[in-house]
Amino acid sequence: MSDAGYQIRDQFKVHFITFSVVEWIDVFTRALYADIVVESLRYCQLNKGLNVHAWCLMSNHIHLIVSTNEPITLSEVLRDFKKFTSTNIIKAIENNTRESRKNWMLWIFKKAGEKNERNKNYQFWQQENHPIECSTYEILQSKIKYLHENPVRAGLVRNESDYVYSSGVDYYTNEKGLIEINFLN
Repeated sequence: MSDAGYQIRDQFKVHFITFSVVEWIDVFTRALYADIVVESLRYCQLNKGLNVHAWCLMSNHIHLIVSTNEPITLSEVLRDFKKFTSTNIIKAIENNTRESRKNWMLWIFKKAGEKNERNKNYQFWQQENHPIECSTYEILQSKIKYLHENPVRAGLVRNESDYVYSSGVDYYTNEKGLIEINFLN
Protein backbone atom coordinates (compact mmCIF):
# COMPACT_ATOMS: atom_id res chain seq x y z
CA MET A 1 0.00 0.00 0.00
CA SER A 2 2.27 2.72 -1.23
CA ASP A 3 -0.40 5.38 -1.46
CA ALA A 4 -0.80 7.05 1.94
CA GLY A 5 -4.51 7.46 1.19
CA TYR A 6 -5.02 3.70 1.09
CA GLN A 7 -3.97 2.42 4.47
CA ILE A 8 -5.81 0.55 7.16
CA ARG A 9 -5.29 3.02 9.96
CA ASP A 10 -7.49 1.36 12.59
CA GLN A 11 -7.03 -2.39 12.19
CA PHE A 12 -10.19 -3.30 14.12
CA LYS A 13 -12.72 -1.03 12.42
CA VAL A 14 -15.07 -2.12 9.63
CA HIS A 15 -13.54 -1.58 6.19
CA PHE A 16 -14.65 -1.84 2.59
CA ILE A 17 -11.85 -3.69 0.80
CA THR A 18 -11.38 -4.34 -2.89
CA PHE A 19 -8.66 -6.34 -4.53
CA SER A 20 -8.28 -7.54 -8.06
CA VAL A 21 -6.56 -10.23 -10.06
CA VAL A 22 -3.47 -9.00 -11.92
CA GLU A 23 -4.29 -7.67 -15.37
CA TRP A 24 -7.97 -8.08 -14.43
CA ILE A 25 -7.97 -11.70 -15.67
CA ASP A 26 -11.44 -13.25 -15.44
CA VAL A 27 -10.38 -16.20 -13.29
CA PHE A 28 -13.58 -16.53 -11.29
CA THR A 29 -15.74 -17.43 -14.26
CA ARG A 30 -14.92 -20.98 -13.17
CA ALA A 31 -16.61 -22.16 -9.96
CA LEU A 32 -13.55 -24.27 -9.12
CA TYR A 33 -11.49 -21.12 -8.50
CA ALA A 34 -14.30 -19.07 -6.95
CA ASP A 35 -14.92 -21.85 -4.44
CA ILE A 36 -11.31 -21.59 -3.24
CA VAL A 37 -12.04 -17.97 -2.29
CA VAL A 38 -15.26 -18.94 -0.52
CA GLU A 39 -13.57 -21.71 1.45
CA SER A 40 -10.72 -19.42 2.41
CA LEU A 41 -13.13 -16.76 3.68
CA ARG A 42 -14.87 -19.43 5.77
CA TYR A 43 -11.52 -20.58 7.15
CA CYS A 44 -10.57 -17.01 8.07
CA GLN A 45 -13.90 -16.60 9.84
CA LEU A 46 -13.45 -19.77 11.88
CA ASN A 47 -9.72 -19.53 12.59
CA LYS A 48 -8.58 -15.94 12.24
CA GLY A 49 -11.39 -13.84 13.69
CA LEU A 50 -12.57 -12.42 10.37
CA ASN A 51 -16.04 -10.89 10.43
CA VAL A 52 -17.61 -10.78 6.96
CA HIS A 53 -20.34 -8.16 6.92
CA ALA A 54 -20.92 -8.21 3.14
CA TRP A 55 -19.09 -9.59 0.12
CA CYS A 56 -19.21 -10.01 -3.64
CA LEU A 57 -16.82 -12.01 -5.81
CA MET A 58 -16.88 -10.91 -9.43
CA SER A 59 -15.03 -12.50 -12.36
CA ASN A 60 -11.76 -10.70 -11.62
CA HIS A 61 -12.06 -8.94 -8.27
CA ILE A 62 -13.61 -9.16 -4.85
CA HIS A 63 -15.35 -6.60 -2.65
CA LEU A 64 -15.49 -7.21 1.08
CA ILE A 65 -16.90 -5.35 4.04
CA VAL A 66 -14.95 -6.90 6.88
CA SER A 67 -13.48 -6.45 10.32
CA THR A 68 -11.45 -8.58 12.69
CA ASN A 69 -11.35 -9.34 16.36
CA GLU A 70 -8.23 -8.70 18.39
CA PRO A 71 -5.45 -9.76 18.47
CA ILE A 72 -5.23 -10.58 14.74
CA THR A 73 -5.26 -7.43 12.64
CA LEU A 74 -7.20 -6.94 9.44
CA SER A 75 -3.93 -6.49 7.52
CA GLU A 76 -2.66 -9.84 8.80
CA VAL A 77 -5.85 -11.66 7.82
CA LEU A 78 -5.91 -10.08 4.36
CA ARG A 79 -2.23 -10.89 3.81
CA ASP A 80 -2.79 -14.54 4.76
CA PHE A 81 -6.00 -14.75 2.73
CA LYS A 82 -4.35 -13.36 -0.39
CA LYS A 83 -1.30 -15.60 -0.02
CA PHE A 84 -3.35 -18.77 0.53
CA THR A 85 -5.85 -18.11 -2.26
CA SER A 86 -3.20 -17.09 -4.77
CA THR A 87 -1.12 -20.22 -4.13
CA ASN A 88 -4.12 -22.55 -4.26
CA ILE A 89 -5.80 -20.97 -7.27
CA ILE A 90 -2.57 -21.14 -9.26
CA LYS A 91 -2.17 -24.83 -8.27
CA ALA A 92 -5.77 -25.45 -9.34
CA ILE A 93 -5.12 -23.78 -12.70
CA GLU A 94 -1.92 -25.82 -13.19
CA ASN A 95 -3.73 -29.07 -12.37
CA ASN A 96 -6.90 -28.36 -14.34
CA THR A 97 -6.62 -30.44 -17.52
CA ARG A 98 -9.80 -28.81 -18.86
CA GLU A 99 -8.57 -25.20 -18.43
CA SER A 100 -8.31 -23.80 -21.95
CA ARG A 101 -6.69 -20.58 -20.68
CA LYS A 102 -4.04 -22.30 -18.54
CA ASN A 103 -0.85 -21.35 -20.40
CA TRP A 104 -1.98 -17.80 -21.02
CA MET A 105 -3.01 -17.16 -17.40
CA LEU A 106 0.11 -18.75 -15.91
CA TRP A 107 2.30 -16.72 -18.26
CA ILE A 108 0.66 -13.48 -17.12
CA PHE A 109 0.92 -14.45 -13.44
CA LYS A 110 4.59 -15.33 -13.95
CA LYS A 111 5.34 -12.03 -15.69
CA ALA A 112 3.59 -10.11 -12.92
CA GLY A 113 5.58 -12.07 -10.34
CA GLU A 114 8.87 -11.22 -12.05
CA LYS A 115 8.05 -7.51 -11.65
CA ASN A 116 7.52 -7.87 -7.90
CA GLU A 117 10.56 -8.60 -5.74
CA ARG A 118 8.31 -10.02 -2.98
CA ASN A 119 7.32 -13.00 -5.17
CA LYS A 120 9.28 -16.10 -6.03
CA ASN A 121 7.24 -17.25 -9.02
CA TYR A 122 3.75 -15.92 -9.62
CA GLN A 123 1.65 -12.97 -8.60
CA PHE A 124 -2.09 -13.56 -8.62
CA TRP A 125 -3.60 -10.59 -6.75
CA GLN A 126 -2.71 -6.97 -7.35
CA GLN A 127 -0.87 -5.46 -4.39
CA GLU A 128 -3.49 -2.89 -3.44
CA ASN A 129 -6.52 -3.44 -1.21
CA HIS A 130 -7.95 0.09 -1.42
CA PRO A 131 -9.38 0.02 2.10
CA ILE A 132 -12.08 2.51 3.00
CA GLU A 133 -13.08 2.72 6.63
CA CYS A 134 -16.84 2.54 7.03
CA SER A 135 -16.82 5.22 9.70
CA THR A 136 -20.44 6.30 9.26
CA TYR A 137 -23.72 4.54 8.66
CA GLU A 138 -24.04 6.33 5.31
CA ILE A 139 -20.65 5.10 4.08
CA LEU A 140 -21.43 1.55 5.20
CA GLN A 141 -24.83 1.50 3.49
CA SER A 142 -23.46 2.96 0.25
CA LYS A 143 -20.71 0.33 0.13
CA ILE A 144 -23.14 -2.52 0.86
CA LYS A 145 -25.40 -1.26 -1.91
CA TYR A 146 -22.47 -0.78 -4.31
CA LEU A 147 -21.07 -4.28 -3.88
CA HIS A 148 -24.46 -6.00 -4.11
CA GLU A 149 -25.36 -4.05 -7.26
CA ASN A 150 -22.08 -5.00 -8.94
CA PRO A 151 -23.37 -8.21 -10.60
CA VAL A 152 -26.58 -6.42 -11.62
CA ARG A 153 -24.59 -3.61 -13.27
CA ALA A 154 -22.46 -6.27 -15.02
CA GLY A 155 -25.62 -7.86 -16.45
CA LEU A 156 -25.06 -11.19 -14.69
CA VAL A 157 -28.34 -11.18 -12.75
CA ARG A 158 -31.49 -9.12 -12.52
CA ASN A 159 -31.62 -8.93 -8.73
CA GLU A 160 -28.91 -8.63 -6.11
CA SER A 161 -30.27 -11.69 -4.31
CA ASP A 162 -29.78 -13.90 -7.38
CA TYR A 163 -25.98 -13.76 -7.50
CA VAL A 164 -24.48 -16.83 -5.82
CA TYR A 165 -21.06 -15.38 -4.97
CA SER A 166 -22.24 -12.54 -2.78
CA SER A 167 -24.11 -11.76 0.39
CA GLY A 168 -27.06 -10.43 -1.61
CA VAL A 169 -29.17 -13.46 -0.75
CA ASP A 170 -28.51 -12.83 2.96
CA TYR A 171 -29.49 -9.17 2.73
CA TYR A 172 -32.52 -9.37 0.44
CA THR A 173 -34.16 -12.72 1.31
CA ASN A 174 -34.69 -14.93 4.32
CA GLU A 175 -32.19 -17.43 2.94
CA LYS A 176 -28.53 -17.96 3.77
CA GLY A 177 -25.74 -17.55 1.26
CA LEU A 178 -22.40 -19.32 0.94
CA ILE A 179 -20.71 -17.40 3.77
CA GLU A 180 -21.95 -16.64 7.28
CA ILE A 181 -22.66 -12.91 7.50
CA ASN A 182 -22.08 -10.77 10.59
CA PHE A 183 -24.75 -8.13 10.14
CA LEU A 184 -24.05 -4.70 11.56
CA ASN A 185 -26.84 -2.90 13.44
